[in-house]
Amino acid sequence: MIRWKKRERGDKHMVSILKGTIGEIPFLMAEKEETEGTPLPLVIFLHGYTSAKEHNLHFAYSLAEKGLRVILPDALHHGERMSSHSPKSRDYDFWNIVHQGIGDVTTLINWAKENEYVSENGEIAVGGISMGAIMTYGSIVNNPEISAGCALMGTPAHEEFARWQIEKIGKSGHNLPFTTEELEQSYEHIRHYDLTQKLDKLNNRPLFIWHSEVDDVVPYEFANPYVKTLIENNPKSVYMHDKTSGHKVSRPAYLNAVEWIAEHIKAKKETV
Repeated sequence: MIRWKKRERGDKHMVSILKGTIGEIPFLMAEKEETEGTPLPLVIFLHGYTSAKEHNLHFAYSLAEKGLRVILPDALHHGERMSSHSPKSRDYDFWNIVHQGIGDVTTLINWAKENEYVSENGEIAVGGISMGAIMTYGSIVNNPEISAGCALMGTPAHEEFARWQIEKIGKSGHNLPFTTEELEQSYEHIRHYDLTQKLDKLNNRPLFIWHSEVDDVVPYEFANPYVKTLIENNPKSVYMHDKTSGHKVSRPAYLNAVEWIAEHIKAKKETV
């Protein structure tokens, strides 16, 4: 692992950023220097489409300062996982990337537990931005070990959003490289991780959800109708939205997400 550290002026603590690979998953892991190697509450934070793990270091740093261990993985065909075999257009591979990312979350959780990186009561949060938020909702469906989720600019309605994406590509004049039968087979697989169709999988786990009402990449309409259902049975859940940010996480959303995650997987709060 490659290691580097950052010290804030006047801060007695240091945050270490470790770089490594688990199987085919490159990752960065952030934690306070004095807690390196000890069991801690764990956050897996997932980046968005065309982004990479390094782009979310501000989340990792802020969460690590609050006593958490944070893992930032690269998604398939992103960051260090880009290769000559990556598709020329990742658009058509979007849901393969999402489903690989959902599986990667389980791989990372298992690795962290095997290495005793997770606190004894198994506090684990998964969060993400845009595509990473879509993966977060799918991971909630897929893995009951996750304690809480943080979804920024994503949608739990996987199938509905996938059909909208295909319709949008068709309207743009591009010829789809799929038959109708192939598309229906894809939708069937996508339904497997669609939280809106598997609400029992939520199992009262709390969610922090944020979305801008003027988002034209992952439109607000694909999240908003389901929010009340997702949060109404868990008083710890939070829903934030604004009318100005578009497809970009606002600073209030970032700050509130960090505080909420730290509180809901029982990290010790500290004054920096």
